Amino acid sequence: MFRTRGLVFFSFPSGLDIEFTGLRSNLSGPQQISLFDLPSEWYLKTRQSVQQFTVCQIGLSVFSAIEGEANKYIAHSCNFFLFPTTFGILDSEFSFQASSVQFLNQYGFNYNKFLKNGIPYMNEEQEKKIRHDILTGNWRVRSSLDKDQIKAVIDKVTRWLDLAKEGDWMTLPGIAGFQAFEVQLVLRQALPDIWTVLKDEGVVVKKVSKQHRWYLQNTSCDRESCWKENILLSARGFSVFFQMLVKAQKPLVGHNMMMDLLHLHEKFFRPLPESYDQFKQNIHSLFPVLIDTKNVTKDIWKEMNFPRVSNLSEVYEVLNSDLNPTKNSGPEIVHASRCEKYVKTKCPHEAAYDAFLCGSVLLKVAHLLLQKIHGIDPVPESSFPQYLDVLAPYVNQVNLIRAGVPKINFSGPDYPSIRPPILILSIKRWPGVSEQQVYHKFQNLCKFDVRRLTRSQFLLLTNKFKDARNVLKEYRGHPTLCISLYRYWRHSPDVNCVLQVCGIVTAWALLAFIFGRSGP
Repeated sequence: MFRTRGLVFFSFPSGLDIEFTGLRSNLSGPQQISLFDLPSEWYLKTRQSVQQFTVCQIGLSVFSAIEGEANKYIAHSCNFFLFPTTFGILDSEFSFQASSVQFLNQYGFNYNKFLKNGIPYMNEEQEKKIRHDILTGNWRVRSSLDKDQIKAVIDKVTRWLDLAKEGDWMTLPGIAGFQAFEVQLVLRQALPDIWTVLKDEGVVVKKVSKQHRWYLQNTSCDRESCWKENILLSARGFSVFFQMLVKAQKPLVGHNMMMDLLHLHEKFFRPLPESYDQFKQNIHSLFPVLIDTKNVTKDIWKEMNFPRVSNLSEVYEVLNSDLNPTKNSGPEIVHASRCEKYVKTKCPHEAAYDAFLCGSVLLKVAHLLLQKIHGIDPVPESSFPQYLDVLAPYVNQVNLIRAGVPKINFSGPDYPSIRPPILILSIKRWPGVSEQQVYHKFQNLCKFDVRRLTRSQFLLLTNKFKDARNVLKEYRGHPTLCISLYRYWRHSPDVNCVLQVCGIVTAWALLAFIFGRSGP
């Protein structure tokens, strides 16, 4: 059992992974993501990228305990190719980032499924607009291409109607899914003496009398009001599943999941708010229990002296190896009967596979933490509620890759920074030097984020303490590049300006006092 803010969870986790058409906009200057950013600044910059790119695949892996089997779990893993809903005036724009396309291509991503067969989706604001347009009949065909296709369909049906008798029918083959609803809606509005039915072979058009048409509209199970609701349901697509996931209130598990959460909010809930705090509140209300395996494994990796890893697949491999002291006593995880693709096949960066890895890593790391607490292995009667108890310090702590703090706390205030101290670089005899030149100067020794402070001074920040120590040691006593610890009250131009003004005011006051006393 796990408690958070009055809620009690017995639920098993759902691993989540999302693939995007791009990750970062080509921001430059002050808009570039850096270690100097406060979480709120990082959020506002990243928000622009999330609004520019879209989701192309979501993977979900739902874990549950096998009844009667001690510490044994079954994983149901599914891939969903998504594509934004296009209906009426709703016609989203999004970008591709070349590096992201190349990356997914490298791992065999199927762009045809994304572009041709992607499941539609929309957020709540888009849904309200589409619902109003559909139910009031205030909508239009969305593009010139669709207009041409619809016109061809209407012409074909009209020519057939001229020769058809009442009760005759014809089939429009090759029309299925959401497009079939749209075609039927157009035909019913344009032609008063037909009725349409969607069947496996396509859209069936039947010639009927106006009286029979009125009867079908008002009495059949396919009456227009019900039918329009089905159109809306089809247009909502994956958003229906998203709302089911929210209502389930299951612990949501990801790896470096911050970008996933931003896209979930923007694409399926509401447009991202300008307020960082409002974003945190919204996510916490949607998913009260978040667990980022990147955040969990960072701590335990150092304690266990595991080899360095760079991605989720490598984390999973280490935990499945003999390096893990609880390998043989940890949780046993099997794939569901219809989800056996990943039993023998590794598919890195396929969303469902990565979602499965997230859930598996969580269970294995939780067992390792539980064993450390009890000091014995195997741990007697280990269970998922016990795992959640040992994971409590990591709940709702989501890793942040480049910012002034290493993680975001979704259930309260963010923790203070534990980054290395900021360094200040004072330069002599290098006129016109830029931030980029300073960066390249030090990149062979260590990588710093660079921010200009004054004409000849720059702030340097790294996320590794040893890099800060190395550069201080290496450049001690350097004739042109002086590096020291940054002290706000000593180095800040604003503070220096205030002190100078105070000094001038004090000097004038002192002079006035002296000359005032020496007067008659």
